[in-house]
Amino acid sequence: MTRIPIPVLALGILLGGAWCAAGACPDADGAVAANSQLDTGFHQLYELRFTDARAQFAAWEKAQPNDAMGPMAEAASYLFEEFYTQGVLTSEFFLDDDRLFGNTPLKANPERRASFFGALDRAQKLALARLRDQPNDANALLALAISTGMRGDYASIVEKKQLESLGRIKDADVIATKLLAIDPSRADANLPIGAAQYIIGCLPAYKRFILWFGGIHGDRAAGMARLRVTAEKGHYLRPFAKLMLALAAMRENQKDLARDLMQQLAAEFPDNPLFAKELAKLKK
Repeated sequence: MTRIPIPVLALGILLGGAWCAAGACPDADGAVAANSQLDTGFHQLYELRFTDARAQFAAWEKAQPNDAMGPMAEAASYLFEEFYTQGVLTSEFFLDDDRLFGNTPLKANPERRASFFGALDRAQKLALARLRDQPNDANALLALAISTGMRGDYASIVEKKQLESLGRIKDADVIATKLLAIDPSRADANLPIGAAQYIIGCLPAYKRFILWFGGIHGDRAAGMARLRVTAEKGHYLRPFAKLMLALAAMRENQKDLARDLMQQLAAEFPDNPLFAKELAKLKK
């Protein structure tokens, strides 16, 4: 059977969430539940301070042991770190079809891999337990969609197990679509769908045809539109959506859009050299 390379299909799933998704909605007395660990942790994650970010996520897990968002965020930190280390989040990778759609596995860090899958297992177990009692629980659906998508990301991008990844991507897409139907304001849930639509749309026509029979469709314009929604209205995923949209804009030769997005990211996260380097390339 021919292997179908689909890397980065659900790349945007790896962070996700909305303001209320982490328990930050007002309670009956009008108070707002603390979510400072998640907010701080994700900010540190975008600044590539992985150890600091995980300390924040661990504190959240301890305070909210039944909330799948904590271990989901921890898993995201390991995957994001692996992607950064491997250069996946750069224009050199994203604009190179051989690297983007290739079949050579990346040499992953074994300790990071074990920690990643351990956190994923905890997140999915908690999310599924909540959904057994409350099938439409938006927080659990969000955590499950992200976790499922991250499994697909790792299989496709790191291990190059594309056929395994396809099933994960389809599952994550179904969960994200259900979440958006329940609560359209969860703008971050648009990212996994948009990322998949765009990347599949970049594949050669014969590969898109094969995927069509598997129920996976590509549309570059529609994908970028969904990425833009999250880039403008998302919460935890907003910066990641900007990065994905900027990389897509580079592929589409929309240099002004890419430059504007990278300028925003570089200003918001001045300690992240990735954003500054990509911005410098766009200014040449």
